[in-house]
Amino acid sequence: MTTATMTSHAPSTRAVRPFWPPLLAGVFLGLVLLVTFLWTGHGLGATGFTTRLAAWLGLQVAPAATQANAYLGPIAENGQPLNNWITWQVIGVFIGALASAFMAGRFRVQLDGARSIGTGPRILTALLGGMLAGFGARVSAGCTSGLGLSGAATLGVAAFVFLGTFFVSGLIVHRLVRGV
Repeated sequence: MTTATMTSHAPSTRAVRPFWPPLLAGVFLGLVLLVTFLWTGHGLGATGFTTRLAAWLGLQVAPAATQANAYLGPIAENGQPLNNWITWQVIGVFIGALASAFMAGRFRVQLDGARSIGTGPRILTALLGGMLAGFGARVSAGCTSGLGLSGAATLGVAAFVFLGTFFVSGLIVHRLVRGV
């Protein structure tokens, strides 16, 4: 959900501030990416956090099974899978987006697309799409921001193949779900 779709339902006395110009936003995003590379030695990404969260939850519910798992075990090795830079990055993005939405007068909770296809089908397609994107991100060892931004910034061929495939797949699924 972007800050553009987050604005309060209550009438606001504050004026809604305009979005940044795309070029300026792109330059600042590039600077954030550069600082992230210099500070952490890693690019931007988010799916590493969800894997670490799954390992942490696994340690809370079934520690022996989580530690024995070939995928989650190495992440849960030190008993503190959330003690990682990517956890703080995701928390910072959430807090920053929330603060930005409030400061711009754009905070609102809404379900986009519910009017056209109905609330139930919209929630179902959003969850299914999110799970498929998350699965694909873990299989490819990176999410759209990790591969798209960080991979493209380092001129990784896989990043450009991924971005092309991701956009084409999105267009095809959009046509199938919404109709031609």
